[in-house]
Amino acid sequence: WDDPAPPPEIIALADSLPPGRMLDLGCGYGRAVIFLAQRGWQGVGVDFVPAAIDEARRRATAANVSDSASFYVAAATGLSFLSPPFDLAIDVGCMHSFTEDMLVAYRDELVRLLSPGGLYLLFAHLRDEAEPESDEGPRGIPEAELRRLLNDHFALEQVEHGVTQVEDRPPWNSGWFWFRHR
Repeated sequence: WDDPAPPPEIIALADSLPPGRMLDLGCGYGRAVIFLAQRGWQGVGVDFVPAAIDEARRRATAANVSDSASFYVAAATGLSFLSPPFDLAIDVGCMHSFTEDMLVAYRDELVRLLSPGGLYLLFAHLRDEAEPESDEGPRGIPEAELRRLLNDHFALEQVEHGVTQVEDRPPWNSGWFWFRHR
């Protein structure tokens, strides 16, 4: 959360997409929203942690982008207060910890908010289909479940698989997914 720069995948988006309206689901301290707002985007960040949103607002003010970066305390599964369309939605480590019901609500909000042709960039912790869910750390989501969840509304354009290591916790499989809203 505390790294001021967003992941390289988001930095690359700033170089490849014209500015538009973007939504960061699980924005933490707002690093992606602030970064893209500095490059002409209108950004909205949501996170269910009030202290994270307070810090995101403080950082947006310090970066002189508070007029183009808005932050809300909210669950990514209940965004009825937001109006479409968004050209870009990003999620760097939020949805992979949701229950099945939450995943459906999350997907439905994405479908409602993202414009046709809009890009959805997701970073998720992956687990094998047969691997039991864990009470420790990120739940993870099987890639097949992710594809089933989004297949009817999104076209998968690109995947980059990797391994994530945080501090002294055991590493886990992860992936970046580029989806296009149909």
